[in-house]
Amino acid sequence: MTDTQDTAIDALMVLLEAALFASEQPLSINRLKQLIGDEELPNETIKEALAKLEEIYAERAVNLRQLASGYCFQICRGTEVVKLMEKPHRFSRAFLETLAIIAYRQPVTRADIESIRGVAVSSNIIRTLLECEWIREVGTRDVPGKPTLFGTTKTFLDHFNLKRLSELPPLASLEENAAEIEALMPKAEATENPEPEQVSLALESVEEAEEVL
Repeated sequence: MTDTQDTAIDALMVLLEAALFASEQPLSINRLKQLIGDEELPNETIKEALAKLEEIYAERAVNLRQLASGYCFQICRGTEVVKLMEKPHRFSRAFLETLAIIAYRQPVTRADIESIRGVAVSSNIIRTLLECEWIREVGTRDVPGKPTLFGTTKTFLDHFNLKRLSELPPLASLEENAAEIEALMPKAEATENPEPEQVSLALESVEEAEEVL
């Protein structure tokens, strides 16, 4: 790479860094090109500049991450700053079970969830998940009544630092690290503060889905 090319990449990094810090949402490569005013810029050039930025921020409290919706800066989990800023997360066991079932067995209907859990699903839970944009309606099942099918969203993936569903940890791994799962859960309306054991039970319920669905 020539000195001229290096200078161009360095200038591009400055623009990308500013755009990413100014945005409240992850930015795709196409959106980044729009923001810097050069939509003809090759994707590989953008990726090269982003890779350099990622390397620069790798050892800092703020990291550059690629998520499902695009790139963004995030405070590293586990840092003392994050621990001081975070508040206790309040989720019911039913909320966790419902989210886990949708994430691992999508697309599913409300009846599927109720069959797996063995109890009725509260409309408030479904409404909260929809309002948080963690789940969405992805279609209907071709059976009498045409029940709605639910699946997760890019917002769900973004929050859990995932680029795609295939990156979800194996269920066995999740059960072994239930405390870490609780720490990852974001703030939302709910009724009680779940213990790690409750998260583990929610995941065990999902494992039973293979015999039901």
